[in-house]
Amino acid sequence: MSSETLAPEAPATLVIVGAGPRGTGLIERIAANAPELYAGSGLDIHLVDPHPPGAGRIWRAAQSPLLWMNSHAEDVTMFTDESVEMTGPVRPGPTLHEWAGIDGRTFADRQLQGSYLRWVHEQAVAALPPQITVHHHPGRALRVSGPRSGRQQVWLEGRDQPLPADLVVLAHGHLDAELDAEQRELAAHAAEHGLVHLPPDFTADSDLSALPAGEPVLVRGLGLAFVDLMVLLTEGRGGRYEGDTYVPSGREPVLYVGSRRGVPYHSKIGYDWTGERPPLPRFLGPAEIDGLLARPGGFDFRRDVWPLVEKELGFAHYHRLFTVHAERTAIAWTDFEEKYEAASEGAEREALVASAVPDPRDRLDLAALDRPLDGVTYGSFAEFQEGLRGYVEDDLSRRHDAAHSTDLAVFLGLLSVYGQLVRLGDIGSWWHGFFSCLASGPPGPRLRQLLALSRAGVLKFVGADMAVHARDGVFRASSATVPGFSVEARALVEARLPEPTLRRALDPLLRELHADGAGETPDGLLRVDRADGRVLDRAGLPHPRRFALGPHTDGRTPGAFTRPRTGGPAFRQNDATARAALVFLRDLGADAVG
Repeated sequence: MSSETLAPEAPATLVIVGAGPRGTGLIERIAANAPELYAGSGLDIHLVDPHPPGAGRIWRAAQSPLLWMNSHAEDVTMFTDESVEMTGPVRPGPTLHEWAGIDGRTFADRQLQGSYLRWVHEQAVAALPPQITVHHHPGRALRVSGPRSGRQQVWLEGRDQPLPADLVVLAHGHLDAELDAEQRELAAHAAEHGLVHLPPDFTADSDLSALPAGEPVLVRGLGLAFVDLMVLLTEGRGGRYEGDTYVPSGREPVLYVGSRRGVPYHSKIGYDWTGERPPLPRFLGPAEIDGLLARPGGFDFRRDVWPLVEKELGFAHYHRLFTVHAERTAIAWTDFEEKYEAASEGAEREALVASAVPDPRDRLDLAALDRPLDGVTYGSFAEFQEGLRGYVEDDLSRRHDAAHSTDLAVFLGLLSVYGQLVRLGDIGSWWHGFFSCLASGPPGPRLRQLLALSRAGVLKFVGADMAVHARDGVFRASSATVPGFSVEARALVEARLPEPTLRRALDPLLRELHADGAGETPDGLLRVDRADGRVLDRAGLPHPRRFALGPHTDGRTPGAFTRPRTGGPAFRQNDATARAALVFLRDLGADAVG
């Protein structure tokens, strides 16, 4: 037998490293596509993950029930629908709220989502043809070896012999990372002076017991990791809410929190869409992406891509404003649309909008939405606390008022744009942060809790571009938002996820992959083929037997599951990878028989 074929009696083997939502989604697509593409003598699928299949690490049952999902239960699905542009068949299934029998507007806890994911996994496995068998290995994969032209070997922790694999798919999900230079310096200062330093991590996995009651704690980050931290250090320590008032337990630290923006992500929108959707994509669709990819010298995100994003999001916003809130506009939509399409420069569009939309509050200002504190200063720390509470209250009010349904149109525009940008590969990290700030913010109730904690003095805002210095045996934080103010503390928490880079990943398999010549982007992401997810080497050549999906790749998407009827780029990727894997394994078996 050559190294490229199977023995006629041997089943093909597929190893999937990572049994969380992405691995489960891949199995679902294998089950959907196998009747068409795979009639082999057998296929063994080996799932490698120390955590239970389906839920994986992030959605495991062993975490606090106080931690919520960040989406309404009706907006979470693991099943494809007619909006997903893919070759394989649609296999519909229930959303989280339909499966659980709960109100669709509920922000379910993560334990419930984990139960849903375990059920989806069981359904996906049950839907596989009889000749396909799934085996779970509850451990870590340490490395992958093997020639490009032959079977791979997946080496597992605590096991002397590797798993043989005709194909390997890396679906790790979010990763731990070693400390960068700044974090190493902060950690060394903490060790020298007996301070507490908690580096970027999954908040549910962090040991928060070292943060003492009543003492100041510096927190850098105001995204979703911070929301989890806020919950675990308040309600998680016995505090409670009575209406809009927080009643402390006395066990809470005092959180001094800041970030690059200095403000929380925008609230989740609290109303439903009604009426006509903006016809998207309009200015950033497949043709524009094809044009960007065809540029001989490549493209620059800020110069070449961002203007198209701006125009697309503006179109979504003004389509909604003119068609639903026409009383707040000065000209007919048809006239505006024609002039908007013709406007080539940002300044030209701004002039058009100023003449056609009288109230500045009805105009889309992406820069202000992204960085509302830029150029803003406050005369005192107390003044800033009051000012930022007002900002959050205004944001909550607007995001729960259908009179501002242009915000929901922009959200739909963001989803459309993300689905297109995935095809470009490495576009840098800025876009993902911008998207998260506008489209992936916390539930409204969490921001109301944040306001209550601020009024109770348990949480205090530091400002934008929060700087942290380690000197004189303490940590010190300051921000230009409040000139002259600084705060000292003996504890610092980096409330954000580790960067998903190959070079600094603690996962040994990915480190070995990098050492073995896998391609990486300037931001350190694993490069994959846009068509099917095959791992690319540093020369851009796809590996015939190795695939990768998820946030550690330059094909990363907003999530492994998504809103129904919004195209779900992760579903599209899963389908393409599943089909490529099945075709490869089918042909391998045919070669063996021939």
